[in-house]
Amino acid sequence: MRLRRLNRWLVEGLREDLADLYVESRATAPGDAYRRPSRQNFLNRLTTDMRRPGFAMVIGETDRLMGCAFGFPVRGDGSWWLGFDGPLPRAIEQLTVSGRVFSFSGILIRPHPQDRGLARRVQEGLLTDHQASLGATLVDRADRPTLAALRSWGWLDVGGLRGPADPTMFRVLVFPLGERTTARLEGLVTMPGGGGPGGA
Repeated sequence: MRLRRLNRWLVEGLREDLADLYVESRATAPGDAYRRPSRQNFLNRLTTDMRRPGFAMVIGETDRLMGCAFGFPVRGDGSWWLGFDGPLPRAIEQLTVSGRVFSFSGILIRPHPQDRGLARRVQEGLLTDHQASLGATLVDRADRPTLAALRSWGWLDVGGLRGPADPTMFRVLVFPLGERTTARLEGLVTMPGGGGPGGA
């Protein structure tokens, strides 16, 4: 498995492969009430994200695309956190102001036996490339399979967030890079199902 960093031009050339990866990595289990956004919705969101300052993507590949992570740096003004349920934890606020937080718009991993290792590699690759100490992402709280996958890949649930123009309640998950950042976040983790700070 090799990692490769892609610029916007290279991502544009892989749009259909990325959409295929999205569909395969987000297959809905029978009986799952949550309906994932469509392939076209994914492509629209990718196009929007590619226009953001600092957009970056890391892919993992063998003879085919196996996974990717992409996103953009969080601005130091804290606007990414608007709608956070309760006060923003001080450690997260400090990392945001210092420009050390990277927003993951997507992490797509083709199901296979080493998916946890690949997820960690693409996540850490993006954070290292951007000299970030903390990854952050929003997940619809009804999307239990994605929440479970992220938690299994080392993400920590730190609370809820409701966007100003969106009635959806999101879970806020963070991915600390390094022991020092992890230590700063101790005690902030929300337990699945409602325990801990900000539980839903």
